Amino acid sequence: MSWLYQLYQTYERNLDQVGVVAKKQGDREYALLPISHTTQNAHVEVVIDEDGDFLEAKVLNKESTLIPCTEEASSRSGSKIAPYPLHDKLSYVAGDFVKYGGKIKNQDQVPFDTYIQNLEEWAHSPYTNEKLTCMYNYLKKGTLIEDLVEKHVLVVDEHQKLIERWNKKHEDKTGEKPAIFSSGATDQFSVFIRFTVYHPESEDDVWKDKEMYDSFIAFYNEKLGEEDVCFVTGERLPSTERHANKIRHAADKAKLISANDNTGFTFRGRFKTSNEAVGISYEVSQKAHNALKWLIHRQGKVIDNRVFLVWSHDNEVIPGPEEDAMDIMRHSNREIEREPDTGQIFAGEVKKAIDGYRHDLTYEPDVNILVLDSATTGRMAVLYYRNMNKGLYLDRLANWHTTCAWEHRYRKDEEGFVVFYGAPATRDLAFAAYGPRASDKVVKGLMERMIPCIVDQRSVPKDIVRSAFLRASNPVSMERWEWEKTLTITCALIRKMFMGMKEEWNVPLNTASRDRSYLFGRLLAVADVLERGALGKEEIRATNAIRYMNSFSKNPGRTWKTIQESLQPYQAKLGTKATYLSKIIDEISDQFDIEDFNNTPLTEKYLLGFYSQRRELYKKKEEETTE
Repeated sequence: MSWLYQLYQTYERNLDQVGVVAKKQGDREYALLPISHTTQNAHVEVVIDEDGDFLEAKVLNKESTLIPCTEEASSRSGSKIAPYPLHDKLSYVAGDFVKYGGKIKNQDQVPFDTYIQNLEEWAHSPYTNEKLTCMYNYLKKGTLIEDLVEKHVLVVDEHQKLIERWNKKHEDKTGEKPAIFSSGATDQFSVFIRFTVYHPESEDDVWKDKEMYDSFIAFYNEKLGEEDVCFVTGERLPSTERHANKIRHAADKAKLISANDNTGFTFRGRFKTSNEAVGISYEVSQKAHNALKWLIHRQGKVIDNRVFLVWSHDNEVIPGPEEDAMDIMRHSNREIEREPDTGQIFAGEVKKAIDGYRHDLTYEPDVNILVLDSATTGRMAVLYYRNMNKGLYLDRLANWHTTCAWEHRYRKDEEGFVVFYGAPATRDLAFAAYGPRASDKVVKGLMERMIPCIVDQRSVPKDIVRSAFLRASNPVSMERWEWEKTLTITCALIRKMFMGMKEEWNVPLNTASRDRSYLFGRLLAVADVLERGALGKEEIRATNAIRYMNSFSKNPGRTWKTIQESLQPYQAKLGTKATYLSKIIDEISDQFDIEDFNNTPLTEKYLLGFYSQRRELYKKKEEETTE
């Protein structure tokens, strides 16, 4: 229950944000919901005047609306009659629903009767207010549909019955399609109505009015169930067995806590009732779930319905484990060097950026990392959760960006591609291991597996490294830009793997290394640069070194002979310019032990040797051009 307690604490420390509507990228609104409230997409807005009379109405386009909600209403389904306290579907709020063709499944219980009785109880309670009284006085008249038809918001046929769905027959008679049929409602009988009151002294709409929130919370608090020990806080508080859904989005039916299986074996055999398994108070459940919804909309990352969330109580932005070095630098407002001289310089800048999140050394709040997903439409699970000191989390993040780091050239800014040194984003790791066309299901699975490697400092799974290594060794299967990106990300993974074995490999060329695979990688790089220089800029075809790369990684001795023979015409074409590169080939060959020059498959180190040698040669060429 630690994650639930942390969410509850987050709500308590952000009470000033309750009901405050904010906008995310794409103009999607979200808010930290008050307890006993939820959100619904409204299709029609009805305005009532101070005297409790119908004033006007308009059609909406599925506007998310904050509404009061009871436990029963939050879990209603089928023919169950459980109205929302104020805003609801037409079948509940319209007293003339049956008169205009509406059908009621259970004739013994009319939805409007239950709705208006509940609203009357709230309106006549000590917690009522003027707006609530106005809305109750209007709705008890039972003329809502009549007024909406008169204002041409709802449409009836020649028998004065609501038209369920718009079709060509109605179009031929009336012409233009009414707006209500484009509102997002399934049909006119399913329209969701929200109410507001025109009041010169209160400009806030009913669903944004704090006085209305507090009124219902106080009223509903007296109707809660029996007190029991809350497993989260340890206090005796009114308990609940019904917990919130709509966690990831408005149509999300999956619940994190549910115990409605009284015939199966969900908890039977160990416990007689669900409360014996876990008891959570209504207040804690509401606040924790509302905080979770708020955080997901505010800063969570959702991939194929899997939620990746990092948050802290101090309300500061925290770099996520899925981000790369570029993201961290930008969030900290540090400038990014376009051409870093060494990886160590850039790595130091990344570490400074991470250290910038330590605002107060005397107070280091906790950091929470949470991963959620649902296997079915009704059940959601916590796949991963960690709560740790913020300083420890930042230290581990810095360690990841130090050990799983390489030089990359695939990120862009306003001026073009940026060279940066650091760990790739977890989404880009999936790109390297499974290709850019990998499904979101594959991507989210890899991201979940990588989080313990970053946060808990576990080893990177070998199958991920192997998959990326095989793809990087087969450049002819992808476009040039894709292979270059795959290569550098794979080098970062390989470096991380060998760091776990106490071996350190860096981007700068290691001319002293006599590792067989590293030397073979260097040879391949020289062959690639030599042939590319002879082909010129106009010729874009792959060199023989690149074409034979996959075969070279499996049978280096035999394949190198083929590559070296193919170099002869290019050496002749370059003339004296090829002398320097041929000399490097001879120097690398001299570093081999005679028994190592064979067809044993190469290890991952050959890619490190290939990249570093090629980088060194191109760097020298750029320096010569500049001079």
